Amino acid sequence: MTSSVESALNGLGLTLPEAIAPVANYVPYVRTSNLLFVSGQISKTAAGAAVTGKLGVDVDVAGGQKAAELCALNILAQVKAAMGDLDRIARVVRLNAFVNSAPEFTDQPQVVNGASNLFANVLGEKGKHSRTAVGVAALPLGVAVEIDAIIAVS
Repeated sequence: MTSSVESALNGLGLTLPEAIAPVANYVPYVRTSNLLFVSGQISKTAAGAAVTGKLGVDVDVAGGQKAAELCALNILAQVKAAMGDLDRIARVVRLNAFVNSAPEFTDQPQVVNGASNLFANVLGEKGKHSRTAVGVAALPLGVAVEIDAIIAVS
């Protein structure tokens, strides 16, 4: 059975990817009580292609927003792997977003809106969250964006 979250994604023309396996010595998520901590998810498509590059050099804000949206989809894939059903999301509590940025690039908040907008669009009030949006010199595999999350679950 498709969850209401997956139906909302489908309504936006998006498909939930398979959860990405870790690329190093960590687990993709940890649940403690009603909180699910999702490890950093990178800007990688369901087909496995990474969106790479540096914002302000190789990638513009719109491209960065699409990369952040991919991170959000990958976060949801991890939640489904952990919980079995995306309708068990009670609230997206916090996002920590890292944007591969040129030194003079300062639009990290607009880039991360790609993820924030996705969560708000598919989860409504439950998708509204606190967050950070930080520019960094480099990210694993040269990706444009990486985001981790804390999700309250039932």
